[in-house]
Amino acid sequence: MKKILVALAAAGLGLSGVLAASPAAGAPQGPEHAPPAPAPAPQWTQCEGLPTGVECTKIEVPLDYGRPKGEKIKIAVSRRKATDTAHYQGAILFNPGGPGGSGLAYPAVMQTRLGPALAAQYDLIGFDPRGVGSSEPSLSCDPNFADPVRPDYVPANITEELAWAQRSQKYAQACGRIYGDLLRNMTTVDAANDMDQIRKALGQEQISYVGYSYGTYLGATYATLFPNRVRRLVLDSIVNPSRVWYEANIDQNHAFEGRAKDFFAWIATYDSTYHLGTTGDEVEKAFYAARAKLKDTPAEGRVGPDEFDDTYLAGGYLKSRWPLLANALSRYLTAGEAAPLLAAYGTYGDSSGDDNTFAVYSAVECSDAAWPRDWPRWHRDMWQSYRAAPFLSWGNAWFNAQCAFWPVRAAHEQRVDGRAVKNALFFQDTKDAATPYEGGVEMHRRFPNSRLVVMDGGGNHGLTGRGNACIDDAWKAYLTDGTLPASRPGPDLHCAPFADPVPPARAAALNAAPTQIDDWVPGER
Repeated sequence: MKKILVALAAAGLGLSGVLAASPAAGAPQGPEHAPPAPAPAPQWTQCEGLPTGVECTKIEVPLDYGRPKGEKIKIAVSRRKATDTAHYQGAILFNPGGPGGSGLAYPAVMQTRLGPALAAQYDLIGFDPRGVGSSEPSLSCDPNFADPVRPDYVPANITEELAWAQRSQKYAQACGRIYGDLLRNMTTVDAANDMDQIRKALGQEQISYVGYSYGTYLGATYATLFPNRVRRLVLDSIVNPSRVWYEANIDQNHAFEGRAKDFFAWIATYDSTYHLGTTGDEVEKAFYAARAKLKDTPAEGRVGPDEFDDTYLAGGYLKSRWPLLANALSRYLTAGEAAPLLAAYGTYGDSSGDDNTFAVYSAVECSDAAWPRDWPRWHRDMWQSYRAAPFLSWGNAWFNAQCAFWPVRAAHEQRVDGRAVKNALFFQDTKDAATPYEGGVEMHRRFPNSRLVVMDGGGNHGLTGRGNACIDDAWKAYLTDGTLPASRPGPDLHCAPFADPVPPARAAALNAAPTQIDDWVPGER
């Protein structure tokens, strides 16, 4: 460790506070702070690029809720108005996760997922949280940060590790130069306060909410701050509120390792199709052989080891993607064909050219809660994680390492407390890799009036609206009239998972881009 410390100092990556830190952000804002009422009723117009009937507007909110009369920013909001006035149930807000995911398309998406009859009873509301997409300002720190081909996520030595750390430091510095004090007002608490401003602008006494992935943490934070404003609350694929955020990412490493091994074992079951090995171990060796080959010679100068990792991470979110990913790996290794791999990267792994999602992800997570500011801690923890979980550990480290150097110190962490919420419905998969199962259990404990619906062993991230009758019947019953599953010790309802996929019969089908609605995944990178 002493050698590491010397190297860190020489590289300019000191033990704490590498960047000049701003003072800690103020205390969280809640209803008792009585932020001012928003501007007069918003003006709605047809959303550009969305189906007819989905309207858009922008709502002004305080940049800093501690200074409600100060600078304003704008939140982009979309809606599809209820048409069943006889059974009108008010507004329901949706958030896809991230942080950094755009929600403007959700009124159209959820009309399909809920079904026309139930959807017609609600004003379906989407929004871009502060900093995201069409909201103003829309954050971007370095548009080319994710461009291929990047240095290998897995450092071969301390020099390569420090080069990546310096890369992350420069990204944090760029964000600080561009946005300055705005970064201290990018927390989940700020976004929750924005949601209440949306509620007021809609003229609603209460709102219902459906949140996925990070959106579960946002929804739980809103319910903590504004429990009397919550009518119905659905959290699907749940962040562990006890592990925000450094520990949560380490938890992810181990959960994704389990899903990767499931993927390798599934490929081995179909060795007659993919020819990569008859056991999971053999397929795993083939996978890492492909990675090493791409490190030596990136495919078409575009897919190197990092881009390969990002592509195959997608299989950890949703197993319906496995046939396409397995085919791409097989064709690359057995026939030397790069085209299917390039296509898979384009579908699942390519985040180059648009930095907004990553910039907002960073601004929120880096300032929501304290992160280690000393690189030796990261070095120790990430190598320890890598030894048990090589599939994601270092890629995940570099997806978050900017938080070690973030120019704004973390805000006071908001403790999630759902005891004042009258009812809520939670969904969690026991093999969810992005938000591991324990998160659902912990959130259920913090909301004593909630029910927890569990999918046993499906491995899906995002359960509702995908066609599983057990899941969807519970979801729609709750949103229809507030019906909850009977309360039981532990999970209140168990649902069987979707069956594992089967390789398509024809090779041409293997190359087809996925089109099914359930290929969308909440909160995915």
